[in-house]
Amino acid sequence: MTDPLPATPAAHDAEPHDRGAFSDGLNKLRAGVLGANDGIVSVAAVVVGVAGATSELAPILTAGAAAVVGGAFSMALGEYVSVASARDSQTALIEKEKRELAEMPEEELAELAAIYESKGLSRETAQRVAEELTAHDALAAHLSAELHIDETEVLKPWQAAWASFLAFLLGAVLPMLAIALPPAELRIPVAFAATLIALGVTGALGARLGGSPALRPTLRVLVGGALALGVTFAIGSLLGTTIA
Repeated sequence: MTDPLPATPAAHDAEPHDRGAFSDGLNKLRAGVLGANDGIVSVAAVVVGVAGATSELAPILTAGAAAVVGGAFSMALGEYVSVASARDSQTALIEKEKRELAEMPEEELAELAAIYESKGLSRETAQRVAEELTAHDALAAHLSAELHIDETEVLKPWQAAWASFLAFLLGAVLPMLAIALPPAELRIPVAFAATLIALGVTGALGARLGGSPALRPTLRVLVGGALALGVTFAIGSLLGTTIA
């Protein structure tokens, strides 16, 4: 009677095994959370600041709309430039590794073996691992061991830019509605409350995506948001009184 084959280990629920999809997903979510958070804070600060200077709705909405459009494009451009720079660095490193493999394969093989030996393998085992990985995919082996990157996971700047742009717009909707819909005497309290609630949600979501406890990141964004709103409201009130 033959022994049953061992069961194939099941993937851990919280452990990503599709590295490319996981990396793309985190890139989108990170840009999205940051964009939404920036849209909430910056637009809320603008409309609250202007509301501190005047009770007229038209200038408040005009300033808010300008902050929405300008902030969305600024966020997208900043994200594009940042990710594109990182992408260019990745591409340059990949091309450099390709040249080295073509021009000095023996030296690269010895380098790969030395890396695995430094991680605790015996010299013979490290040499064998290096040879087998090189025979399978030399470039992938060197990119992973030397540079900790994957040729299939090069960053996508346009993807990050669009995610930031749309997330900023979605985040900016809340303070615009919070300042526009209530009666004049409730605009500022409602905007404060709605902004802080939304920041609490994005702070907790960002912590969850990063796998960290939610309390400290949430408190950071709440304190920062409250400070931004308080300062801009005080400046708006001061300038409104002074100019008037």
